[in-house]
Amino acid sequence: MRFIEEVVVDEFLPTFRSMLAADLRDRGLTQHEVAQALGISQSAVSKYAHGDIPRRATFEEDERVQETVDRLGAGLATDSMSTVQALIEAEILIRRLSRPGDRIAALHEELVPELREYDYDFRAEEYDSEVLTRERVRSSVKRGLRILEHASGFATLIPAVGSNLVECLPDADSVEDVAGVPGRIFDVKGRTEIPAEPEFGVSEHVASVLLAARAGGSTARAALNVGYDASIVETLESTGHEAVAFDVDTEPAPEAVERAVASNPEASVVYQTGGFGVEPIVYVLGESASEVAGIARDLR
Repeated sequence: MRFIEEVVVDEFLPTFRSMLAADLRDRGLTQHEVAQALGISQSAVSKYAHGDIPRRATFEEDERVQETVDRLGAGLATDSMSTVQALIEAEILIRRLSRPGDRIAALHEELVPELREYDYDFRAEEYDSEVLTRERVRSSVKRGLRILEHASGFATLIPAVGSNLVECLPDADSVEDVAGVPGRIFDVKGRTEIPAEPEFGVSEHVASVLLAARAGGSTARAALNVGYDASIVETLESTGHEAVAFDVDTEPAPEAVERAVASNPEASVVYQTGGFGVEPIVYVLGESASEVAGIARDLR
């Protein structure tokens, strides 16, 4: 008797971990860093690096395995993917390979030939994991933050109240469904200072603006606020962005944003020129945090 889980542990995981360890080493991580990323010992990493752990060609040559290794390696090496997301991505790959007739299932059948007599399916039900979706959003915000951190001159765009970069879940309906930076992003002596890793439910202001824009008809999933200057709006418009203005003196910002965007749901720039005790701000909207971060980077 041999369970399909044993095939995963004994046959698939050694190959997968060996490939991922090699990928991370090629990206410049030390043996210690690879061990931490994969949750294994340094001696195991050493064995993988020296080829002491044989790889199964059926898995090593599979394009889906190669693509997953490349994606996880890039995310873990740059700290733009959490270990939770990497784990779930690997779990989903295993589920797919365990479908009847696929790599893991075929190997299981080879090792337990009696199974050929039966119509079996060991695959757990496919699902769009809420945990994975949330981790992907957090990772997207992390990628955007890295862009801002390394963007020359971005600090000069940060308003006095600070900036925030946010991205929401596909079906977001509250601030708790929006990931952003705890506190805010500040200019510290000309350097972009990001105080902590992104979390959900921590950016009430910019998150509320994003949700309001979506309520007005925008399909944007991400937003970033920068200090207002007429030249910034002009530059954005000259590069194809549609802009709408709202008035903070007439109604609360979320309602004003929703009304402004409703007049032009295609707008990707929403701005206000200030009011009594209110700093003028430009909000850049986009499909992802990295997209809006890239737009802000190119402003300088």
